[in-house]
Amino acid sequence: MIAATVVAMFLMAACCHKAEETFTLWQLPSQVNTIGNSYVIQTVNGKVIVMDGGSKKETDYLRGFISALGAEVEAWFISHPHDDHFEALLEILREPKDIKINRIYHSRFTPELIEIEDGYWNEETKEIYGIFDNATDFEVFDCHAGDEFQIDGINFKILSEKNPGMMTSYNDHSMVIKMWDNTKSFVFLGDLGPNGGRKLMESEYMKDVNCDYLQMAHHGQDGCDKDFYMKAQFRACLWPTPSWVYNNDFGDGFNTGGLKTIEVRDWMKEKGITEHYISYEGLVRIK
Repeated sequence: MIAATVVAMFLMAACCHKAEETFTLWQLPSQVNTIGNSYVIQTVNGKVIVMDGGSKKETDYLRGFISALGAEVEAWFISHPHDDHFEALLEILREPKDIKINRIYHSRFTPELIEIEDGYWNEETKEIYGIFDNATDFEVFDCHAGDEFQIDGINFKILSEKNPGMMTSYNDHSMVIKMWDNTKSFVFLGDLGPNGGRKLMESEYMKDVNCDYLQMAHHGQDGCDKDFYMKAQFRACLWPTPSWVYNNDFGDGFNTGGLKTIEVRDWMKEKGITEHYISYEGLVRIK
């Protein structure tokens, strides 16, 4: 009788453990101490999902990371078309080598929005949209606020998309993505700026920003404002941030540059957040 009870307890524990299986997220470190935004997720069944991916300079590292996980990306999300977020993807689309991508999710800019910034951002946005339009070996999804779907057991919800009436920088048009299962939740703000943050804060989707892990907007400086962060409920910060941005130090010492990172760090102290994951400190794995 005792033995049977012990076996039953063991089986129950095993079942409970299996029910708690969850996805793994990696925050990739910058290889050249530059601004970038790169996350890789692996589902329980081994499928790979990428958030942004970083700049051209990060392509080789990202390519190697994906290859080590099987070289197939089930879903690739792009927050907005700035080089430090989507250029690695553009490089892989130009020359896939062994990388296979099945689906790409983004919030497609209108022609008018593309033109609010000039230079190579503008040209590379047009280039990648051209690749999307002619794609035959992967699907492309133009996402909208409120869209909900699952990818291999992980839930996704789009909380913010492009804002056609807001003719500001690309940052304010970042696609904001929530990702969760029964054990943990993440929200990726991309480079969402003050204007885009206020619009999200006033929308029906602000309640969905509440999560366990929040990716700090615009690398933690000059993104969403204090009111946004104070209203959101979260327990940990993901900082896709090089050391010189995190410390606002361009070479003359701590907090001597023109960035707002230290101010944002102070907001987190005021809010009582003590759990921080910073990309320049190395590879972060959250299970």
